[in-house]
Amino acid sequence: MDFALSEEHIIFRDQIRNFAETEIGPLVEEAEETGVTPLQLFPKMGKLGYLGVTYPEKYGAAGADKITEMILIEELNKVCAGIAGAVSTTHSGLGIRAINNFGTEEQKQRFLAPAIKGERIAAFALTEPDAGSDAISMRTRAVKDGSDYIINGSKIFISNGTFADIITTACYTSDPKTVKRGQGISLIVVEKGMPGFTARKLHKVGNNSQETAELSFEDVRVPQENLIGVEGQGLTQVLATLKAGRLAYGARATGLAQAAYDIVFKYAHERVQFGKPIASFQANTFKLVDMAISVDIMRLMTYRGAWMSDQGMDFMKEACMVKVFASETLQQLMLNALSIHGGYGYMLEYPIQRLWRDAKMLNITEGTTEMSRLAIARELGIKVG
Repeated sequence: MDFALSEEHIIFRDQIRNFAETEIGPLVEEAEETGVTPLQLFPKMGKLGYLGVTYPEKYGAAGADKITEMILIEELNKVCAGIAGAVSTTHSGLGIRAINNFGTEEQKQRFLAPAIKGERIAAFALTEPDAGSDAISMRTRAVKDGSDYIINGSKIFISNGTFADIITTACYTSDPKTVKRGQGISLIVVEKGMPGFTARKLHKVGNNSQETAELSFEDVRVPQENLIGVEGQGLTQVLATLKAGRLAYGARATGLAQAAYDIVFKYAHERVQFGKPIASFQANTFKLVDMAISVDIMRLMTYRGAWMSDQGMDFMKEACMVKVFASETLQQLMLNALSIHGGYGYMLEYPIQRLWRDAKMLNITEGTTEMSRLAIARELGIKVG
């Protein structure tokens, strides 16, 4: 195993880092204050090949490896976790991954290719008000009506939901009372503007630059051509989508952690108390060292999982381990960063408080830490009660 990035990886890292700092950085303050995602970034990133980088070149993507994707996600999150979540995790990942993996050629031309160009924005609708960790308890139904499906139900906490053009939606196409638990779920692409589909914006503690919505489906008529893959095979598609997403959480956490470390390192050397930079006080020195160690481990774990993915190996256990370790370690890292800042860290004009707020979402979404631990236990052969 090679522990050094290739020359191509380094060149790409420098390119995406420069883009994030010069094109995204100036937009962050306004996006965070207004809670409005800067949609102009989607076509701009699409033109440069920064959307869906791992998807096939025939659809306009870069056809890059998984490590390249992790580099991109980390660099974007260093600048702004909310915007990074909108363009990479949700749009390029959750929103179109099932279309790429299971969709028809017609669907890929109609949905995937425009999304890669940034011409259409994607979202993924799974969670419901009464179905969070227990996602297969969802109540959203799609009933066949001739050559269409009629969808009724609701989804909540849907990233990009307020402005997405295409929403990959999980719903039961069979009566859940008549099939085995988890069977009968399908993924169907709902398109913006379809009668009966509405979105209500939600307000969050962090990641304010990524809009989040509650979605409502009232007799939404969707053509059968929007069904992804085989009817009733949606659970497999959902699990495959989330598996890759959990690995991405390692890169998200690493980006946030690196940003926090860079900020705190600078602050601790500039802030003077008792005639010395506070970085020289042993309590703070140890915090900085622990932060640096954590960032290194998080990055290595993430790259290892990405390497396994590139080798075609099963990485479910590793993906879940990355999500648990990285997202939980990040919480303590942010508390240390805030602690070193003292009272200034609690002030809104200091960026460390935004990173602290943004970080909390990572051990809640796309599988809580507890659910990820259960998944790891099953992979280890531990009987879960």
